[in-house]
Amino acid sequence: MIIGVTGSYASGKDTVAEILKKMNFYHFSFSDILREELQRRRDPVTRDNLIAIGNELREIYGPDILARLTLEKIKDGENYVFTSIRNPAEVHRLKEQGNFLLIKVVAPAAVRLERLKKRNREEDPKTMKDLLQKEGLENTANPNAQQLDTVAKLARVTITNDGSLEKLQGKVEQLVKDWLFKLQSSRPDWDHYFMNIAEQVKMRCNCLSAKKGAVLVRDKIILSTGYNGTPKGITHCTEGGCVRCTSRHLGKLKSGDYSEPCICCHAEENAIVQAAYNGASTKGSALYTTFTPCTTCAKMIINAGVTEVIAKVMYPDDVGTKLLKEAGVGLRVLG
Repeated sequence: MIIGVTGSYASGKDTVAEILKKMNFYHFSFSDILREELQRRRDPVTRDNLIAIGNELREIYGPDILARLTLEKIKDGENYVFTSIRNPAEVHRLKEQGNFLLIKVVAPAAVRLERLKKRNREEDPKTMKDLLQKEGLENTANPNAQQLDTVAKLARVTITNDGSLEKLQGKVEQLVKDWLFKLQSSRPDWDHYFMNIAEQVKMRCNCLSAKKGAVLVRDKIILSTGYNGTPKGITHCTEGGCVRCTSRHLGKLKSGDYSEPCICCHAEENAIVQAAYNGASTKGSALYTTFTPCTTCAKMIINAGVTEVIAKVMYPDDVGTKLLKEAGVGLRVLG
């Protein structure tokens, strides 16, 4: 899971990050990227300079640049906490991960001002007026600048930090418990799982026609796969092996004109043949295919004992579809 932390001056963002670090979360601050850039330019690392360089990078590379650069550093299966998120585009990019949760840490202004006085950093505001003025600088309408208020509105959870450290720690630990399983990526259902595999299988296609893939399945186990192209040992269609396909793409034949024989095998055909080649019975199996079968493939499917065809796209061959229906072979097109 990835937890993003946002909030105003001295609300406790860094404290929340430290608590999460003790829970074995890896911490990345978007400001670290800005600090590195300032150091590279040999400019002082001040809050004002951090704001300026952040705005500059967003202007040049897009408002989500810091999120993109940080995501390049993470590994699948680990937990992370991100801080210094200051632009809504960064939040939208992080949400694409699916396992991202943005939380907002809040505290009364008076409490935050007292914290700033206690830590006594040179650049920190010393009065309520200074505090409000500083925070105003980080809230603009510029899409490439800092927009803390807009970012805060995108948070799904708010943690109020107006008590002890122990109280805050309890809230953070409960937050992780509440969201750990909610943020896990949902798995595809079996239909889409096998269709996604068929989509990958079709990338092996060596035919000049549209790439097509098929997967034969029984009891949720893959029996064989197939894609369209020339038979084994024959020059690939994409290298001129099929005269008919070459002629068609040179403009000498129209689509559907079979005055020249096509030697390419269809994806469904290859899946059935590969099952036979390896001694796997196709009786009672299901065929996942990126296109509904043509007439020839429909005949093979029927005789191979396939009981259901699940397709992604309708192929304009009414005869093949009618044959499947008449033979009692189920046909579904995934939505």
